[in-house]
Amino acid sequence: MRKWFSFPLKEGVTSHQAHCDLPEGTFERECGKEGFFGPATHMYHQHAPTGWSEWEGDLRPHAFDTNKVEEVGDNPMAAPLLMSNPNVKVRLWRCNTAMKYLARNGDGDDCLFIHEGSGSLYCDYGHLSFTDGDYIIIPRSTNWRIEPDAPVTMLMIEATHGSYLNSDRGIVGEHAIFDPAMLEHAAIDERFIAQQSNTETWQVLLKSRDSMNRITYPFNPLDAVGWKGNLTVFRLNWRDIRPLMSHRYHLPPSAHTTFVANGFVICTFVPRPIESDPGALKVPFYHNNDDYDEVIFYHRGEFFSRDNIHPGMVTHHPCGFPHGPHPKAFAAGKKHAKKETDEVAVMIDTRMPLDMADAAKQTELDDYVLSWRTPPRNA
Repeated sequence: MRKWFSFPLKEGVTSHQAHCDLPEGTFERECGKEGFFGPATHMYHQHAPTGWSEWEGDLRPHAFDTNKVEEVGDNPMAAPLLMSNPNVKVRLWRCNTAMKYLARNGDGDDCLFIHEGSGSLYCDYGHLSFTDGDYIIIPRSTNWRIEPDAPVTMLMIEATHGSYLNSDRGIVGEHAIFDPAMLEHAAIDERFIAQQSNTETWQVLLKSRDSMNRITYPFNPLDAVGWKGNLTVFRLNWRDIRPLMSHRYHLPPSAHTTFVANGFVICTFVPRPIESDPGALKVPFYHNNDDYDEVIFYHRGEFFSRDNIHPGMVTHHPCGFPHGPHPKAFAAGKKHAKKETDEVAVMIDTRMPLDMADAAKQTELDDYVLSWRTPPRNA
C-alpha cells in the first residue's frame, strides 16, 4: 500500500496539523469527500459550525428512542423498520420466547447486534450461543431461529442485495482491532443434534423482495450432519475489539470500522483512553461529511460527545450540514477532566441518504436539532 505525498494549500490563520493545536478562539471544521477517505479541507471559524439559532426544513439532525418502539409480531423478518435506503435496512426486534419456526432473509446478509439478552441461535450451520454486545453475521438465505435465555432486544442491519466483508486493516495488519481468531462460528454440537426432528412440522418464514413467503416442511430443516467451507454464521463481541488509539491525535470514526458492505460500513465505538496530548482534540471534530449519512445506536455508557443520550437511543445526521460535539461536551473536552471513554455504540455510515420509517418518526425527539444552540458570545 502506497500513495504520493500531498501538500495542502493554506489560506489565512490555520492549525499546522489537523485536529491539533487550534488557533486560539477558533473552531475547526473538516469538509471531506467519501467519508473520511477522500480529499479534505479544514476550516477555522470564529464560531462553532453548529451554533445555529433556528432551523427550518426537513434536512436536519434526528434523534429517536428505540425503547419506545412498539413490538409488532414475533417474526424478525417483519420487525419494525427504523430507516432504510437501497443498500441497507435497519430494524429493531424483541424476542422473549423460543421461535417455533425458522426465519430466512432472501434479500441480503443480516447483521444482528444483541443490545439486551442472551440465548442460543440455531441455523443451517449449527448452534451458536450469544449474549449482549454480540454481532452475529448471517449470510443471505440462511435458515435460523433463536431460543432466548433472557429477553432479547436486537438491532437488525440488512445488507440489501449485498454481503458483509472484513475491513482492510492496511499497514496495521490483519490482527489489529480484532484478531480473526476471536470470531466464533456456529457448530454442529450436541445441542444442535438434539433439536433435530423428523416428525414435527416446521415452517420457514422467507422474506424476498420485501414480501413474506411461508414454506412448510414435515421435518426440521436444520438437519445437517456436517459441512465444510468458508461461509458460515459467526459472532464477534464488542468486548473482543481492541480499538486503534493515538494519544496525540483524535482518530476519525473510519478507524473503528468493523464490517463493510455495499454502500455502507458498520463501525464500533468501545471504551478507550482519551487523547492525553495537551494540543490534541479530546472530542470528535466538527465535520461536514457531505457524502455520507451517519447513524449511531447507543448500546451502553455515556457517549462523550452528546448530551442527554441514553442506551437504546439512535441519532441520525444526514449528509449536507456540519455536525459535531454538543457545546457542553466540547467544553468538557477542553478541560480534559475525563481520561477515558465508557461508551459502546454502533455506527452505520451510508453512501446513499437514509429514509426514516414510522417506527423512528413516532419516537423522535422533536427539539434535537436545537440541542447545539448556544447564546451569542456577547450575550
